[in-house]
Amino acid sequence: MKRAIIIVLDSVGIGELPDAYKYNDEGSNTLGNIAKAVKNLKLPNMRNIGLWNIDGIYGGEPLDSPLGCFGKMAERSPGKDTTTGHWELAGVIMDRPFPVYPEGFPKEIMSKFEEKIKTPTLGNCPASGTEIIKMLGDEHVKTGYPIVYTSADSVFQIAAHEEVIPVEKLYEMCSIAREILQGEHGVGRVIARPFEGSSGNYVRTKRRKDFSLDPVKKTLLDYACEKGYHVIGVGKIQDIFNNRGITNSVSIYDNMDGVDKTIEFIKDNSKGIIFTNLVDFDMLYGHRKDVEGYAKALEDFDARIPEILKELKEDDIFIITADHGCDPTTEGTDHSREYVPLLIYGKKIKNNMNLNTRSSFADVAKTVAEYLEIEENIDGISFLKEILL
Repeated sequence: MKRAIIIVLDSVGIGELPDAYKYNDEGSNTLGNIAKAVKNLKLPNMRNIGLWNIDGIYGGEPLDSPLGCFGKMAERSPGKDTTTGHWELAGVIMDRPFPVYPEGFPKEIMSKFEEKIKTPTLGNCPASGTEIIKMLGDEHVKTGYPIVYTSADSVFQIAAHEEVIPVEKLYEMCSIAREILQGEHGVGRVIARPFEGSSGNYVRTKRRKDFSLDPVKKTLLDYACEKGYHVIGVGKIQDIFNNRGITNSVSIYDNMDGVDKTIEFIKDNSKGIIFTNLVDFDMLYGHRKDVEGYAKALEDFDARIPEILKELKEDDIFIITADHGCDPTTEGTDHSREYVPLLIYGKKIKNNMNLNTRSSFADVAKTVAEYLEIEENIDGISFLKEILL
């Protein structure tokens, strides 16, 4: 029974793309710079599949004969955000980036939003999520006004203390913002950012929720559903695709919970696609410039790989990749325009096969579609014949 298991290590880029200068991302190399900074990064299981054999990568010693296929992928779509990266992994290459708002959102958007939610707002500026609640948390608690902020990515984020604006009310505000932010102002995601705590000790909670746009055209996930396959989203996959093309989904508490849930689904006799996003790399460590935390999270994930491989069935293809970079060693707190790794393992997958540099993340989608014998109209170039025994 054929199946593809795709795990996205959110933000684990492996070096700047040729057009990184357009995004002020020269010098970004999330994995390589972390490895250089900590000096003793141990990722033996990804190494066994071929991580350090990828062309141009640095940070570890390659193997003479790794157990899987390996390569790197360039992002063809403009931008460097989560939605764009995941949509491209699912076979949709964007022709224009989502809008960004380095000066904050225009008056007509904010006026309409405040009218609909019946309250003024605070902020309306680009900021780090942890810094904005330090800066405006007290005023928010005092006034009850929600905090609106953005970043270098295409996001409209609303932060609110859970005891001031209940989470369900915050989600309702995000739904209203999502209805407003369409067309030319169609940001990739509206994100609810609840927090708790007291003055000087505000912390974000795990009840974050993303409100995305529908993909601009049918993705691999849609075509898989139409053919009767299971398409299981683990983590924020359901949010990124706005619940489209998903037959079953589960939220996760953290990376390790995401691995646990993925293993549970692998053990089932499902057929089709298991699509997992592990967001802690990006959310907890990349954006917060926590190099040591990022390194430990990579090692923690790597240590779980043998459990995953143990449960793979005869016809499973296991893919590890990423959606963009978020280098914690460089200036700024935003995503970086980088290549992403491509590691593939399975009982019917060749050993020591270099897939070199792929021209698009969408090659993953095209390969999975061919493997599952899905008729589709998605972007990408399949590498299936290169990896099968």
